[in-house]
Amino acid sequence: MPAHVLILGGTTEARRLAADLAARPGVRVTTSLAGRVARPGAVAGEVRIGGFGGAQGLADWLRAHCVDALVDATHPFAEAITANAARAAASTGTPLVVLRRPGWRPAPGDRWYDVPSLAGAAEALPGLGRRVFLSTGRLGLAAFAHLTDLHFVVRSVEPPEPPLPPDTELVLARGPFTVAEETELLRAHRIEVLVTKDSGGEATAAKLTAARELAVPVVVVRRPPLPPGVAAVPDVPGVLERLGLRPG
Repeated sequence: MPAHVLILGGTTEARRLAADLAARPGVRVTTSLAGRVARPGAVAGEVRIGGFGGAQGLADWLRAHCVDALVDATHPFAEAITANAARAAASTGTPLVVLRRPGWRPAPGDRWYDVPSLAGAAEALPGLGRRVFLSTGRLGLAAFAHLTDLHFVVRSVEPPEPPLPPDTELVLARGPFTVAEETELLRAHRIEVLVTKDSGGEATAAKLTAARELAVPVVVVRRPPLPPGVAAVPDVPGVLERLGLRPG
């Protein structure tokens, strides 16, 4: 049984895992948050804020704090962090488990356009609609800043930093949101196309249901691949199994 587990990420799954581990006698759990949100939600166990300084910094932290297992439960698009976790785990001999909830799959009635990146999404937009609900988070909006003929509705927990598209309407809100709430947002802002990252999970899927019901096309940015030789488990029970623990 691992005595000290370091969890990377503040996702819903990361918080569930931290709560499970923190309740187990003899297990110390530390969750590392990037610090991009000023007021993150509560997390069980110990919490550290901020980066490690790359793969070497993370490796040094693993050694200094006697970490027995590393769980990467970051957002599926946190490509650099996942790569650093893989390198740090390999260099220190620390067991690594990558937790990734399954990606979304289109349902009957969906009008999805798959793209490999935010730049690809920006390239696809002009032919799909002028009023865009951009639900990709507050990072990476610079990819759309050159689209001067489109109206963007951007939703995020905290105000994004420039550059932004010149015609941007900001909605500050924290999810999860219901299908009814997402439907009302799409209607109220007369949205013609939705852009989202394939984050997966149920917490943010309501907007996809709303788009389907309103026949709004969706541009889906697909996930970056995992580092070579790294596999992922889809849920908290899978992580516990890899750690040699029974579900709580």
